[in-house]
Amino acid sequence: MRSAVGVRAGVAALTLATLAPLVAGCGKDPAAVPPAGGQQPLQAPPTRALDSYAPELRAAHAARAAVAKRWGLKRVPLTAPPAPEEKPRITTRKGFEVDGHRELGLPPVFTTVPTEEKVVFLTIDDGAEKDPAFLRMMSELKIPYTAFLSDYVIREDYGYFRKMQDLGVGLSNHTLNHPYLPGLSYDRQKREICGMQDVIEKQYGDRPVLFRPPFGNYNKDTLRAAKSCGIEYAPLWNEEVFVDRWDYREWDRELRPGDIVLTHFRGRNDWKGTMPDMIRRFLDKVTAEGYAVGRLEDYL
Repeated sequence: MRSAVGVRAGVAALTLATLAPLVAGCGKDPAAVPPAGGQQPLQAPPTRALDSYAPELRAAHAARAAVAKRWGLKRVPLTAPPAPEEKPRITTRKGFEVDGHRELGLPPVFTTVPTEEKVVFLTIDDGAEKDPAFLRMMSELKIPYTAFLSDYVIREDYGYFRKMQDLGVGLSNHTLNHPYLPGLSYDRQKREICGMQDVIEKQYGDRPVLFRPPFGNYNKDTLRAAKSCGIEYAPLWNEEVFVDRWDYREWDRELRPGDIVLTHFRGRNDWKGTMPDMIRRFLDKVTAEGYAVGRLEDYL
């Protein structure tokens, strides 16, 4: 899979990383640290060394606030934490297994990534709507997401998704023609999945390791075929966001750390609004609840 760099750290995060050694030394009594080898103890930097970064921090926040206001958001989106150095262990959600799932080493099917960070993951399916405003919005706001594409709706404009890829978006597999896979034979399922692998490799240079079955429906043959095509993960979703509402898998209708959120490439032909309208609904809710949006591939 393309190892595109996720857009997840602003100037503020970089500045804080730069300041960490300074902050660690501030306020310590040099006399409390005995000199080693006759060397003089280290002196804490003056407070003004930290103050010099304040204008940069204020300017970075003001710029993010201006972008959020321009796109009609109620709050400035939160910055996602850095990608974990040790990736969480991804397993199939209980009740989502097929016979012999573990023994056959089939791709895990999951709706939530194990993490204690208040982060959720946005995933967008199919590719029917190709709204330039959506690309601008996500680029300016620096919001990561993963696209699960089907060839029957993207073939009319492969270039749109090439622009998306150039912005660091992961392009993953959603089959050639979006069929109900459990109704097909193993061979036909394999053609749908491997065929889409071929399309993405030809058009975008890499074979994905992420696959989402259409409608979230699959059987043992689906996962066997996916594995044979090079698929390593089969993420589903825990919530779905539309222009006018959210739908939930869980009974309590609550977001959880690591939840995968689904939406679709849709516009006014299908919704009472545009993709930017949907993103506003998505970001306003997750930000109000203290969640940042992470890049799914960074946790796998």
